Formats: sequence, C-alpha cells, structure tokens
Amino acid sequence: MFDQITPFVVELAASPLVYVVLVALCLVDGFFPPVPSETALVAVAAIAATSGQPVLAGVLVAAAVGAIAGDSIAYWIGRRIGLTRLARSRRPRIAAAFAFAERQMQRRSASLILVGRYIPVGRVAVNMTAGATRLPYRRFLAISAVAGTAWSATSVGIALAASQVLHEPLVAALVSMVVAGGLGIAVDRVIGTISRRRDTRAARAATAVVAATDVPTASTTPVAHTPSATSRIVPTGEIVRP
Repeated sequence: MFDQITPFVVELAASPLVYVVLVALCLVDGFFPPVPSETALVAVAAIAATSGQPVLAGVLVAAAVGAIAGDSIAYWIGRRIGLTRLARSRRPRIAAAFAFAERQMQRRSASLILVGRYIPVGRVAVNMTAGATRLPYRRFLAISAVAGTAWSATSVGIALAASQVLHEPLVAALVSMVVAGGLGIAVDRVIGTISRRRDTRAARAATAVVAATDVPTASTTPVAHTPSATSRIVPTGEIVRP
C-alpha cells in the first residue's frame, strides 16, 4: 500500500494538489514512520528542479510545515501516553530508541531533536519522549521548526544535486530517493555507534567505582587486641575484705 504513495505523488507533480499531499505525508510521517515522506519529497523536488513544476520553493515550504506539524502531534501523543508506557514497546528496536531518547533528552534536547529528524523511527521516539518528559512545548516547537526546515532543505538539496547531473526528471527522482535513504541509514548507524560507545564508557566507569569501593581500607581491617601492660593483674597478697 505505502509503496504506491510515491508514484501517486509524482503523478500529481504538475497539479497544485501536490503541495497539500506533501503537507499531509510529512505530517503523518511525524508520528507514523511507514509513510514514505522522504522519498515522495525528494522525488517531487527532483521533478521540480528539472521541469519547473511544481514550484521548488513551494515544495520546500509544504514539506517543512508538514514536518513541524507532525512532530508536534508526536510530542502531544508522548505527553498523553507518558514515559513508562512508551518504554514498554514489544519491539526491541522501538524500545531501544525510546530508551536512548530518554537518556539524552535532558542533557542535549536540541541536538537530539535536530538529528532525530533525519531518522524515521528515531524522530518519532525523540519527539514522543520530549512530550513524555515534559520538555516545555515552546522550546520543543522552536527546535522542531529549525529541524523541520533543515530536513526539508536537505531533501530538496539532494534532489537539486541529482538534477544537475541527471536531467531526466524520473531518473533524478530515483537517484535522489536512493541518496536520501542512504543518508538516513548513515545517520542512524552513526548515532547508534556513538550511543553504544557512550554506554560502554559509562559501564566501565561504574565498574571502576564499584571496584574502588570494594577494596578494604586500614580502618576496616580487624586488629588483634593484646592485653597491655597496664591491664595485667598483678597479685599483691592482700585480701579484700567485705
């Protein structure tokens, strides 16, 4: 079903409805990752760059508006559900994404939301966790606006780069889709590697602290007590009278 969305959007490239469809796709993709907003966006942008229809600036704005709205919906879903229920996902990949987002949200919420926008599952986990952890919505909306605009501009930039080399609209769209997918996978792998290395360092540090506290100190070592000279009983020959 979802495989037919991108060809459908491509067929609407010359129609004003394409902007509405892009907004809808990017909005739904903000809380439902199976919807292929990236592929549809770069495909339409590549066609716009090579044929002039639709207007490229309109494509960029439509995608950014949809992305920001979708991220906000994910935020409020997370705020409604709560952090405990989010972490109970039966799928290990989704549960791990929420666990990582929870650990990082309080320390680096801006960078997490910005980078997470480029990872389909990651952005949903990040935005829902932002809501579940009660990150102020004004702060979230400001960061989400920057992230959505940057994501839209990056996707359009990929399409423009492909269209400069490949002047056939459909071929440029296909290449743009592949490059965009590869970029998402690369960002996902980098973030995963950084997370694993950070967790490994934290585990080693915790192990070192535990090992240091387990070493017996001089104050805790039992000392054998021997009777001192002053505590010896010396017989004097006197009889104690009652």
